[in-house]
Amino acid sequence: MSPRRSRIQRHRLPCNPFAPAGCSERSPRLAAPRARHGLGSRRRRAPSAPRRFGRPLPATLPAAAALALFAPAPAAPQDVTVVDYEPRNTLVVPGNPLTRARFPFVDIHGHQRAAGMSAAEMDALVAEMNELNMAVMVNLSGGSGAGLAAGLEAMAGRHPSRFVFFANTSFFGVGESGWGEAAAAQLEEDAGNGAAGLKIFKGLGMADRDTDGNRIPVDDPRLAPLWDKAGELGIPVLIHSADPAEFWQPHDRFNERWLELRLRPRRIRPPDRFPPFEQIIAEQHNLFRNHPNTNFIAAHLGWLGHDLARLGAVLDEIPNMYVGLGAVVYELGRQPRFARDWLVRYQDRVLMGKDSYNQEEFHTYFRVFETEDDYFDYYRRYHAFWQMYGLGLPDEVLRKIYYENALKVVPAIDPALFPG
Repeated sequence: MSPRRSRIQRHRLPCNPFAPAGCSERSPRLAAPRARHGLGSRRRRAPSAPRRFGRPLPATLPAAAALALFAPAPAAPQDVTVVDYEPRNTLVVPGNPLTRARFPFVDIHGHQRAAGMSAAEMDALVAEMNELNMAVMVNLSGGSGAGLAAGLEAMAGRHPSRFVFFANTSFFGVGESGWGEAAAAQLEEDAGNGAAGLKIFKGLGMADRDTDGNRIPVDDPRLAPLWDKAGELGIPVLIHSADPAEFWQPHDRFNERWLELRLRPRRIRPPDRFPPFEQIIAEQHNLFRNHPNTNFIAAHLGWLGHDLARLGAVLDEIPNMYVGLGAVVYELGRQPRFARDWLVRYQDRVLMGKDSYNQEEFHTYFRVFETEDDYFDYYRRYHAFWQMYGLGLPDEVLRKIYYENALKVVPAIDPALFPG
């Protein structure tokens, strides 16, 4: 009688990390050892190597696979909000940062409080202007009356021809009989004292109220004598109307200026407190149309730098309208090809300007206008979280934007400071 065989048992191997999902691979059947009964007993067979896809698995896993099996789980991503997110640029491309303009230029949009500046501070400012190649700064915070005269004496008196002042007008009292004529007379007096133009702040059309408590529209006919007087005197009106259109849009994840409004919530324009953006801009354009004998400079590209085709159509329609570049170079630097073509086309209507003074921030303007650099930083993160590109403007366009247009529009600027 043949020896009795033991029951064949099935054995599972540990789960193979490289096996298909479910890890159902089994080891082959292993023969149980036979009882020894004399010479007829058989030698025990060694277990065969495990197999997968018809090939034996290696005795040891590759080093990389072993590390993957036993490496700790990756660290959780850092919890960062968009307010704190500041990625470092890893792009390596040729760059040509500039600290000095190729040609002398006029800053048509400066703000200085002359009454609060010492002689040393004025001298230091002029030294920085020389480094930038800024020939003339137009101080739009000139004031009116005795304050204007004192500021001109302090700054322009110490540094002749380097500072040009624009007068300012208060709209308090609009609605009283004769207000327009009185404002025009004051402007004439200020021009006689040296004012080279008139600056209108953004309160007109947004916050300024007449004697009945009603908002004063930008094109309010009661203001007409003031604009007509500027045209009669041959001095320009630089006017800031409205703000970026995004300030009126919902402050949500779709708003391109969400970060700025998050950091500066007072810039949000709720509809129950402010008229619509389009209404204010339409009033500004009506003002320009209604006074064709007066030159107007719309500050900040008229807040249409994000839609240059539309702005060009307005310039085509209104020949007495010019635009300044104060605080909007971020719009041009993100659309270098179209913006270059646009500036070439409208080279006679654009004036260089910066707005609030900061020497280093002018460097971005020079780089945008004069180089063809790729993907470089804008100077103020909350205005624009995108990168800038150089436009590489031709020299004849640069000269017009930097100083020739300003000499044409602001006759009080000394032409001797610029190339012939």
